Amino acid sequence: MTLDNLPSFVTYVLNPWILIGFFGQFLFFMRFIVQWIATERAGKVVIPKLFWYFSISGALIILIYSIYRRDIVFITAQVLSLFIYVRNLMVEHRVREVAVQSDTLTSETNFPE
Repeated sequence: MTLDNLPSFVTYVLNPWILIGFFGQFLFFMRFIVQWIATERAGKVVIPKLFWYFSISGALIILIYSIYRRDIVFITAQVLSLFIYVRNLMVEHRVREVAVQSDTLTSETNFPE
């Protein structure tokens, strides 16, 4: 790339659709940062709920970008991934709900000595 091409390159990069695509990739990347920090804090491998929210938001934006670009490979990948991310959030919600109910039942059935 020469300096003569620089203005057209800058114009290309500042295209709103390119910026949307990069933003989606940034959100998707942030899920790894969130997971890394949570794992370091816990001292074991954990996947926090925020990981799935970043996954869903990044995948949605990349899906929108892929539809604009008419890229069937990325459209298919993002649609399938979204099902998995949403399903994982549903499972996590159900597990937490059962744990809360279990704690509530345990505390209600424990009689003082």
